[in-house]
Amino acid sequence: MKSSAGASKGSGPTKKRAAKQPNGDPMTMKSKKRKALATAGWRIGEAADFLGLTAEERQLVELRLTLALAIRRQRQANGLSQKQLGERIGTTQPRVAKIEVGAPDVSLDQLVRAYAAAGGRIQCQPPRSPITTKAGRLRVAL
Repeated sequence: MKSSAGASKGSGPTKKRAAKQPNGDPMTMKSKKRKALATAGWRIGEAADFLGLTAEERQLVELRLTLALAIRRQRQANGLSQKQLGERIGTTQPRVAKIEVGAPDVSLDQLVRAYAAAGGRIQCQPPRSPITTKAGRLRVAL
């Protein structure tokens, strides 16, 4: 039996998906909304700015998050469960879940070991020349 709205009775509510922005990133704010917030007195920036992180701290946070995301992708690409990866590195599934989100209590050593155990390969390349490389960054290919 159909109701006057045309939906059949007994059917559950429909779920709406988050609309993606034009660039495909659901976390990017539309310029119109950004302008409205700025007009209302809100400051818009990165978390590192808000937290007052130094350049070194920013790099460390970026490295930890890059490794954490790479671990999850590598594990999934190789068809491993979190439990299986945990067995490879001698830890538990809940610890692997923490590793994959880059929890603050996870050491860089554990992140690197987990990435390697998931089948990843880390290559560190020194900058080609200090003149052409911004701030003499060490390039890490994951």
